[in-house]
Amino acid sequence: MTLPKAITHACLLSATLISLTGILAGQTPPNTPSAGRGSFRLHKFEQAIGEETYEIAQNADTVTVTVTANFRFKDRFTEVPLTAKLEFGPDLDPRSLELKGKNSRFNPIDDTVTVDGDKIQIRESASSRDESKPAQFFLIANYAPTAGQMMLMRYWLAHGSPPSLKTFPTGEVHIEDRGADEVEIDGKKVAWERYSVSGLIWGRETLWLDEHQQLAAVITVDAEFDHFESVREGFESALPALVARAGSDEMAALAEIGKHLAGRRTGKLAFVGATLIDGTGRAPISDSVVVTDGDRIVAAGPHSKTKVPHDAAVIDVRGKTILPGLWDMHAHFEQVEWGPVYLAAGATTVRDCGNEFEFITAVRDAIREGRGLGPRILAAGVVDGDGPAALGIQRVNNADDAKKWVQRYHDAGFQQMKIYSSVTQSNVEAITREAHKVGMTVTGHVPEGMTLYQAVDAGMDQINHIQYVLAIEHPPLSAADQSDRTKWMQAAANIDLNSRESKKAIDFIKSHGTVIDPTMALEEMLYTATPQHPISSFEPGAKRVTPELAQQFADASGPTGPTQATAEQIFQRAIGTVGALHRAGVPIVAGTDQGVPGFSVYREIELYVQAGFTPMEAIQTATLIPARVMGLDKKLGTVEAGKAADLIVLKANPLDDIHNLRTVEQVVTGGALYETAPLWQSVGFKP
Repeated sequence: MTLPKAITHACLLSATLISLTGILAGQTPPNTPSAGRGSFRLHKFEQAIGEETYEIAQNADTVTVTVTANFRFKDRFTEVPLTAKLEFGPDLDPRSLELKGKNSRFNPIDDTVTVDGDKIQIRESASSRDESKPAQFFLIANYAPTAGQMMLMRYWLAHGSPPSLKTFPTGEVHIEDRGADEVEIDGKKVAWERYSVSGLIWGRETLWLDEHQQLAAVITVDAEFDHFESVREGFESALPALVARAGSDEMAALAEIGKHLAGRRTGKLAFVGATLIDGTGRAPISDSVVVTDGDRIVAAGPHSKTKVPHDAAVIDVRGKTILPGLWDMHAHFEQVEWGPVYLAAGATTVRDCGNEFEFITAVRDAIREGRGLGPRILAAGVVDGDGPAALGIQRVNNADDAKKWVQRYHDAGFQQMKIYSSVTQSNVEAITREAHKVGMTVTGHVPEGMTLYQAVDAGMDQINHIQYVLAIEHPPLSAADQSDRTKWMQAAANIDLNSRESKKAIDFIKSHGTVIDPTMALEEMLYTATPQHPISSFEPGAKRVTPELAQQFADASGPTGPTQATAEQIFQRAIGTVGALHRAGVPIVAGTDQGVPGFSVYREIELYVQAGFTPMEAIQTATLIPARVMGLDKKLGTVEAGKAADLIVLKANPLDDIHNLRTVEQVVTGGALYETAPLWQSVGFKP
């Protein structure tokens, strides 16, 4: 039975005092793993990939508590180790923090924070500074290690549960008690208190404390935005249920925020006076009327021929431009904050290209049923094969596995299957065969050891990432050269679009009707970002994200040294290839694979114009073409009577300058009109 929230919270506060008193006295609280020691199993996409061990010790003479933690996992061949040491004085007052190692494949960390009188001395890598010491604060950096989060919760509970808490080296956390959950562990029901924590990462984490104030589990994302879970040893069986609970609870919290956003309107709406670019390719209508009633467009056309209903709320949009809602065809909706961000950017439909089953179904259903805030979600169910670079837990190693996972995803309402990088050719064939039987299409990576030719011949309908096209536009490399990063970079940099290999590749893709989502905005970040050419220089949205994200983008850098010129050449070859595919008639759909949240949707479309698309053609890669590719063009993708009321209002016309896509002021979806500025602000972005 679930305990009432007030009783559970009181029990936790009592347990707080007992637990802290026991630690300081050298005693072990009941059910503590052993004498101040413990371990957590680390997971990515619910796959166990590492472990964290910690020890809590005390010096009775000076009443000093020291927490040491070793956090380590392996993510797709790359080791991610982190060591941490935290020291506390009486009442768990923070004294120092040391962090060294990495908190993702791409994020080194070397920080120390020391409290010295009324000053806090901070060193982050090579930079140092002092800040004034506030009355209450905590020392923690990002999501790792888990033991740091456990001590944060203990400090917060022991110091009156303040609404906000300043953290160092940077940031501020907000913690909310979300109530008790009944969790089943080895056939027994236990009550854990659930908390929402924001400010350590971008967005919300969900974590649980048991009755002895031991952190039981935390559902979060890592420094790459990927799903990440840390679960106390012995509790792993509860992970799928916890992931689903976190998704539904975090979405419920956002839904409450969404109901009270400034400027939100529902009912029958008439947008009068804008230039209408309906997405069909027809000429724009300079003085238009678009009428929506709930989630449907009931009229769209010239003002002179389109009646404004007497019972509609009239919205004056003279001097502005109306477009269909945008699509992101390569989303990874790994935290609920992507919902408001996508809407703020004008994206009303996203294809989630691989996610945790329990999380994405909970989030998708919450949005669809009006219990959440975000765009329409179409889903591609990810599968991988066993191997050192395998991702997630949905494995296909034989034909029976293929049938099982296709059926499970199909029954859950997924539109596609997503192939990841360790699936064998015979199993790709099995997946595509089963998917096509039930009316699903197949997208994804070209697995290791295969070429795009083989993947398409095996039945794949769509390919993610332009890199797989580049890989067949130059003469084949030997097995040894394929594993040599320098060799394959040089081969890609020297692609000749007029060569026999390049023409053969494009003709093959065209003749098979293969759809490509190039993720060019991501490629630009990976290949061209340097300290001298930071992400913000080509993606200004990087300056409008939350502080937790801003530092990551400021530090991000592609290849340096002698490979930088080669990397920039590869990106230019990628731009040229996208243009050549488009001219050949290959369907190109805009997808970001995350990038800079929200803003990379714009950048993706801008890069298509750079590749030779007209602004209208580029806009259609994020409107009509994805709707057509997903078999939904009779319902979505254009602003026409009878279609879903998915539309955006822009301050300026993107046909005049594609960068005007960045001027979205209003978005309509799911029967509601939102102003975009409050949406950005709801998740900590600058409007």
